[in-house]
Amino acid sequence: MNNNQTNNNIQKKQPQLIKGIVASTGIFIGKVFLIEEEELTIIPKKIPKDQLKKEINRYDKSLNEVKQEMLLTKDKLLKTLGKEHENLVDAYLLMLDDPLLNRDIPRRILDEQVNAEYALWMTIEKVVKSFETVEDEYFKERKNDIQEIGKRILRNLIGKYKRFISEAPENSVVIAHNLNPSETILLRERKIGGFAVNIGGRTSHIAILAQNLEIPAVVGLKNITSFVEDNDIIIIDGNEGFVIVNPDAETLSNYQRVLEIQEKEKTELKNLKNLPAQTKDGHKVIIACNFDAKEEIKNISEVGAEGIGLLRTEFIYMNRTQLPSEEEHYKIYSSIAKKILPYSVTIRTFDLGGDKLSAFNIDNFIPETNPILGLRGIRLALKYQEIFRTQLKGILRASNEGKIKIMFPMITCVDEFIQAKNILEEIKQDFKKNRIPFDEKIEVGAMIEVPSAALTSDLIAKEADFLSIGTNDLIQYTLAIDRTNETVAYIYEPMDLSILRLLKHIIDAAHTAGKWVSLCGEMAGDPVFTVILLGMGLNEFSMSVGFVPKIKKIIRNSSYKEAKELADEIFKSFNKEIIIQKINKLKVNL
Repeated sequence: MNNNQTNNNIQKKQPQLIKGIVASTGIFIGKVFLIEEEELTIIPKKIPKDQLKKEINRYDKSLNEVKQEMLLTKDKLLKTLGKEHENLVDAYLLMLDDPLLNRDIPRRILDEQVNAEYALWMTIEKVVKSFETVEDEYFKERKNDIQEIGKRILRNLIGKYKRFISEAPENSVVIAHNLNPSETILLRERKIGGFAVNIGGRTSHIAILAQNLEIPAVVGLKNITSFVEDNDIIIIDGNEGFVIVNPDAETLSNYQRVLEIQEKEKTELKNLKNLPAQTKDGHKVIIACNFDAKEEIKNISEVGAEGIGLLRTEFIYMNRTQLPSEEEHYKIYSSIAKKILPYSVTIRTFDLGGDKLSAFNIDNFIPETNPILGLRGIRLALKYQEIFRTQLKGILRASNEGKIKIMFPMITCVDEFIQAKNILEEIKQDFKKNRIPFDEKIEVGAMIEVPSAALTSDLIAKEADFLSIGTNDLIQYTLAIDRTNETVAYIYEPMDLSILRLLKHIIDAAHTAGKWVSLCGEMAGDPVFTVILLGMGLNEFSMSVGFVPKIKKIIRNSSYKEAKELADEIFKSFNKEIIIQKINKLKVNL
């Protein structure tokens, strides 16, 4: 963009900073291409009995048109990002095949003698309301997906379409209420520089796609579409999670300098790819990646990470009505393990809440009002052991084809870990008896993410081969804070002395037992905490792929001796301001 032209434009309107959620890191400056949320007026109409079949056919035609659009999107996605990402569109295709859309809505048209538009939207609204009591962030995002599917069918029914991304100029910034996968894929084709939307979170489909397309993006802005007009100048700050609309000349100039620095830094960071995460005085740690689904394994080698420190397996259970089989588990894990060689993958067994099992029609299943503190993680696995055993069998079979470690989530006491380990041992003995090959030295670890486990980590470490700290939950459970609640989010403070003391206690407990310890929460990828965690003796940092180069650079520019001294100072001081000053000074030196 021409700087003089930009500077003239920004004088016309007042700057506005709007805070959202980081979806994909990076910064971009460009002009707004606005896709406004269209008004879809739904008027209930009575349909004569002799016209009901025709109305159902009209609905079926609209539904099938959306299916065809999604199949075309899948083809584009496979060509653009590869087979590993097809599950993002498959989730939409599964929704389109759901009895809710294929059976319930035609039945409603017939039973209530109403038009297809009304039957569709009333059914969608009912489903959306049922999601309002769900605590889990992933499932809250699925509510948005269901609404988007409903809107697409509705647009076909009423013949009204929103503005197309294909109309957007190159290097523009797309602003919308939401984007579906087909629209997100078009962003690369149109060479769009960045985007921002009203809704969505870190686990939304558009966030995952944006990360893999490497497009700076901010989501969850609530009403960004109300604050912008076409051709407004906008800064997308995907590093901090906000947008600046019509920035003043000074802000714009500052961001342009940041962009120049980042381009130079990208080149510098690429040169670190094949170098170890080792301090100046020879202390080596492991930098691994967290994976949520079938993302491209090649990204790991491209950034110079050494394996997968956390493979979340919940994606295997999503958007289906039948529980995954042992064979499915085996194929998924063996495929990932082979691709990641010579490095290892740590597979976390399912960390689902009881509310997620309702789709599987399990006998004696009892819904919970507060699943986030109820039957979840290892508790759920121990109650429904057949589901647990099926997954463990798949993991063990896959361990014969790559380097695999197993990790149990949501451990609250040593007894739970021992119970889970005993079940695994029973399966091992059965495999030996039946001559089924597996890695007999497979490491088994515990995820420490609740205060009770942190405080008894010395006991758990004696039973485990390694410990992995999940700081996201550990912080919110320790400080009694829901980090997704905007009214109290300011209390969510990783720098709180109670959190730092717990981390040190866990790391020391592991080392005393002769075990290694990893950290796979957001703190692992936050440069503010790298040197502190290094000084505490953390052995492995596991983070999102995009953070690896920066963290590796910090570690390589650090002295382990100085990092230990900093950690010691922190635990001698109760003054948070002094601690932050020391960290900031250290960051400048890095």
